Amino acid sequence: MSDTPDSAVRTYTEQHRTAFLDDLAEWLRIPSVSAQPEHDGDVRRSAEWLSAKLKETGFPVTEIWETAGAPAVFAEWPSDDPDAPTVLVYGHHDVQPAAREDGWDTDPFEPVIRDGRMYGRGAADDKGQVFFHTLGVRAHLVTTGRTTPAVHLKLLVEGEEESGSPHFRNLVEQQAARLAADAVIVSDTGMWDETTPTVCTGMRGLAECEIELYGPEQDIHSGSFGGAVPNPATAVARLVAALHDADGRVAIPGFYDGVRELTDTERALFAELPFDEDTWLRTAKSQATTGEAGYSTLERIWARPTAEVNGIGGGYQGAGSKTIIPSSALVKISFRLVAGQDPDHVQQAVRVWAEAQFPAGIRHRITFAPATRPCLTPLDHPALQAVARAMGRAFGQKILFTREGGSGPAADLQDVLGAPVLFLGISVPSDGWHAPNEKVELDLLLKGVETTAHLWGELSAALR
Repeated sequence: MSDTPDSAVRTYTEQHRTAFLDDLAEWLRIPSVSAQPEHDGDVRRSAEWLSAKLKETGFPVTEIWETAGAPAVFAEWPSDDPDAPTVLVYGHHDVQPAAREDGWDTDPFEPVIRDGRMYGRGAADDKGQVFFHTLGVRAHLVTTGRTTPAVHLKLLVEGEEESGSPHFRNLVEQQAARLAADAVIVSDTGMWDETTPTVCTGMRGLAECEIELYGPEQDIHSGSFGGAVPNPATAVARLVAALHDADGRVAIPGFYDGVRELTDTERALFAELPFDEDTWLRTAKSQATTGEAGYSTLERIWARPTAEVNGIGGGYQGAGSKTIIPSSALVKISFRLVAGQDPDHVQQAVRVWAEAQFPAGIRHRITFAPATRPCLTPLDHPALQAVARAMGRAFGQKILFTREGGSGPAADLQDVLGAPVLFLGISVPSDGWHAPNEKVELDLLLKGVETTAHLWGELSAALR
C-alpha cells in the first residue's frame, strides 16, 4: 500500500484545482457529438485535444487510433518497476447531442460554474470522469516522489460510446496486445448519491431480438375468414403472454443456465444502501414494483436476468374499426443477462422456445442484434478491494457496493482481454446524463482526482 499522506494529495489537488477546471472547460467546448455527422470534425478535434493534453500531463506515448467510425485515444506510461502490474483505464470522449432549445439554461457547449457545479455537455458523461485521471496521476507522482506511476498505466478513450460503440470490440480485438492488462478501470459510471460513495462491481449483458410473424398474404376479412385461419397478431399476443410464469420468472427453457446466484454477503451489502422504494418509483414514473418473486427491487435490476417487451404491433392501428385478420405482426424483446449467462446460449434458447409457440400456417423471422456480455468482479477480488480502499481514503468514509442494471462496452474489455473490470466513478444521479443542464459536482470531481492519486499504489500492491 502507498504511504502517501492523504492530506498531501488533497493539498496538491486543491492547489491545481483552477487550472484543472479551466482545462476541462476547454475540452467541454468541443461539441464531440458522435451521433451527428456534422460533428465528425469535432469528434476528431476532441481526440486530438485529449492526446495533446495527455502528452502534456507526462504520458510518453499518446496515439490516435483510427476506426471505421470515430477515432479513439490511446496513451501509455510505463512504470520504472519492471514487475509492476498493468492497469488500463477506459472512458469515452464523445457526448450526447445537445442544444439550447432542448431546455438548457445556458449554451451546452459553453460550460459555466454555479453553486459548486460545472454545467455543460460531457461534464459528467464522460469527459469530466476521464479528465480527473490527468490530475490524479500527477498528484500520485508528486506526493510519492516517483518519476513514473506505480503501475504500467494505459488509457483507452473511445469516440463512439454514445453511438453504441459499433466499432469498439473490433478495435479491442485488433489492439489486444497493446491493451493487455492485469485490471481494467472503467471511469464511465457513478455513485449512489452525493453522500454515499459506492463502487460498482458489474454490469448486466444484453441480447435483443425482433420476431416477425406472417399469416395471410394480405389483410383479410375477419368475418369471412376469422376463426378459420391463423392470426399473426393473436400468435404474437400468446407468445408475449407465455414469456413469464406466475412468479415473474422468464419461462424460456435453459434461460437461467449458468446464472450466478447472489450470495448472502452480496444481498446484505445491497440492503445497506439507503434505498427508498417510493422515491425510486417516482423516478421510474411508475405506480408499483413487480418482477421475479423472492428478490428485492435492487436485486431484480442488478443481479437477475430479465425479459422485457420493448414494442409490439400488428394489424390496424388507426381510428375506428377495420375488421381484418392482419397479414403480419411483430414483437421486439430485450433480455438483460447476468454473470454466468452466455449470450449465444440464450439466443438459441429463445429461438427454440419461440418457434415452438407458433401455430401451423404462421411463418416467422427471428433477428438478433449483436449481444453484449455481462461482467462481474467478485467482492473479494484484490483489485476491487484496492479500488474501495483508494476511494475510502479520498472520501474518508466506508465505501458501499452496487451493480449496474444496464449494459455497456466494458464487457468487451473483460471478454477480449481476460482482465477483471473495476468501475470507478464519482457522478451522481442528479448530474443528468443525456439530459438538459448536465453537470458535475466539483467537490466530487476532485474526490475522483484524489481516488486515482491513491489508486495506483493500492493496485500495485494488490495485484502482485
